[in-house]
Amino acid sequence: MGMRTIGRTQLAVTELGFGASGIGNLGHAVSDDVAMEAVRAAWDTGIRLFDTAPHYGLGLSERRLGAALAGVPRREFVLSTKVGRLIRPNPLATGADDAGGFSVPDDFTRVWDFSADGVRRSLAESLERLGMDRIDIVYVHDPDDAVDQAIAEAIPALIALRDAGVVSAVGVGMNQSQAPLRFVRETDIDVVMLAGRWTLLDRSGELLLNECLERGVGVVAAAPFNSGILARRWPSGDDAYDYGATPPEVLERARGFASICESAGTTLPTAALQYPLRHPAVASVVVGLRTREQVTLASSSLAQPISHEVWQRLG
Repeated sequence: MGMRTIGRTQLAVTELGFGASGIGNLGHAVSDDVAMEAVRAAWDTGIRLFDTAPHYGLGLSERRLGAALAGVPRREFVLSTKVGRLIRPNPLATGADDAGGFSVPDDFTRVWDFSADGVRRSLAESLERLGMDRIDIVYVHDPDDAVDQAIAEAIPALIALRDAGVVSAVGVGMNQSQAPLRFVRETDIDVVMLAGRWTLLDRSGELLLNECLERGVGVVAAAPFNSGILARRWPSGDDAYDYGATPPEVLERARGFASICESAGTTLPTAALQYPLRHPAVASVVVGLRTREQVTLASSSLAQPISHEVWQRLG
C-alpha cells in the first residue's frame, strides 16, 4: 500500500487509514470479535494509520482499537485520536446513547472541554483506554462552537506537548472547511482532518486544501462516501448524505457519477475512495471500517486503476 508524508512532519502514513468509529458501534453494534477481526484485517492488508476518538462509542472505540493493536510493533503504525470531549459518568443515564448516535449504553456522557487542562486530561485518559504509551497525532475534535477557545487554549496545549515530544503532530478535525482555515492561518498546526468536504460530491474544501499545501500543513480526508450516498455502486434514495436525507439534486449527481464509473468498468465507491488522494495536500483517506469484509473491499478498491480520461469525466 502506498505511503505519503503528512505535510512538513516526519510522519509517513498509508494512503488508506482505518477509521474506528464503526468499531465504536456507530449506528449499530458489532461484537468485540468482529471489531478485532476488522483491525487485524486492516493490518494484514497493509493499513498503518488508525484513527479513533473518545467520542466514538463513549470510549469503546479506543478500548477496542488498543486491544486489537496490542500485539503489533508500536513503531510500525501511526495512531491518532482527538480531544475536546471528556468522557464522564452520566447521572441521567437512560440505557442508550441516543444523542451520540452510537449503539452503546449511556453510563457515561460527553463533556465539552477545549481548555488546556481539558486537553491534557483527555489525552491521558485516551492513553489509558488505548493501553498505549504514546499517540502520534492529536486532533482538536469538532470545535465548531468554540473556535476562539480552541485556538487560544487547546492548540497551544497540544503544541507544548508536541514540542516536549509527547506527541508527534497536532491538528484539528472538523466537518466543515471554513473554521479550519483559521487554525491553518493563525496557529502552528501540522495537519487537518477534513470530513466530507473533499469528496466526489462535495468539493467545498478546495480553498482549505490549497492553503494547507502552500503552508506545509498535511490533510487527512475522512468520510469519502459522505456517510453513505457514495458507498454503493448505484445510489439509492434511502442512502444518507452527511448523516441526513439525500436531496434529489444530490442523488441525481451521484447517479451521474455512478453511470460514468460503470461505463468505464469501475464503480462509484472505488472512485469515491480514490478521489480525495488526487489533491497533493492529502496524505491519506480515512474510511470508517467495522468488518473484515469492508476492510478487504476498501483495500482492493484503492488498488484499482482509474484512467485519466475517467477522472476528467468525473470532473
